[in-house]
Amino acid sequence: MARGARNGMAAAANPDQDPHIPVLLRPLLAAVSPVSGRWLDGTFGAGGYTRGLLAAGADTVIGVDRDPLAFEMAADWAGDYGDRLVMQAGVFSRMDEYASDLDGVVLDLGVSSMQLDLAERGFSFMKDGPLDMRMSQDGPSAADLVNEASEEDLADILFHYGEERASRRIAKAIVRERTVAAITTTLHLAKIIESCLPRPKPGQSHPATRSFQALRIAVNDEYGELFRGLMAAERALKPGGQLAVVTFHSVEDRMVKRFLQARAGKTGRANRYAPEIAQGAPQFTIKTRKAVGPDAQELEENPRSRSAKLRVAIRTDAPAGPVDGKSIGMPMLKGGKR
Repeated sequence: MARGARNGMAAAANPDQDPHIPVLLRPLLAAVSPVSGRWLDGTFGAGGYTRGLLAAGADTVIGVDRDPLAFEMAADWAGDYGDRLVMQAGVFSRMDEYASDLDGVVLDLGVSSMQLDLAERGFSFMKDGPLDMRMSQDGPSAADLVNEASEEDLADILFHYGEERASRRIAKAIVRERTVAAITTTLHLAKIIESCLPRPKPGQSHPATRSFQALRIAVNDEYGELFRGLMAAERALKPGGQLAVVTFHSVEDRMVKRFLQARAGKTGRANRYAPEIAQGAPQFTIKTRKAVGPDAQELEENPRSRSAKLRVAIRTDAPAGPVDGKSIGMPMLKGGKR
């Protein structure tokens, strides 16, 4: 997946001008129209959603991001919006500390194209660079995880966070290789993973795709961030405020779908063996009955959008409350770790 933005209104009409194209922007703006009031873009990135919301009529947008690069990149254009744009360093799981009574919240999950395209950030298995993957650029890196985690923990991460069926085989190969030399670059790790899997057929994804996704999610606690972020959005939105979430793989989408179903007062199960979940007064009304995906035009403009799904819901006036991670299908590692 990839997030991104175009430069200004002219570029918004000509998406081929810039590789950082915000995914599902058109259907998102259509789904939340008319746009007005105070919005929060919890995944500011290159500013694509923020600029789209401002152009569509938002009075103010609070752009939140944990990556310092996002605000450095915005320096050239942020001033054009004056006090209509507020940039907030931080994580979207704390959005209710940054704002309240919001008219809307937008979350565009995953890694942005600006991060993928920079080899030195270590997100891509297609470019050689340090094995980093930290969105905030601080804390333990992917190299730390790969070289220090136990074989069992590595296999658990690859399986639950990347849905990698060959997780044990890959984890064993990683541990074997790191006893010879530390694994510090993206291509070194990609080659280890490739050696464990069959050569892909034409049209299939790269063998390292699922493993790199899993490690990135673990390094940045993305599932924990999403879980806490959905509850924070519930607290930060005013009655009638809208929550729009764009996901890029099945686990994220399942979490968002089940959260919204539960908070809309519908019953459901995290799996077929779990008890039904029943809520009292609903905190949300679901606006998009089914997830919205990219149309043919968007797929042609931005092939990275192919797995994107949009879900939108409207906040009611019911009090916010806690949610159990297991009830919405949040992946849990052994020992109860997320």
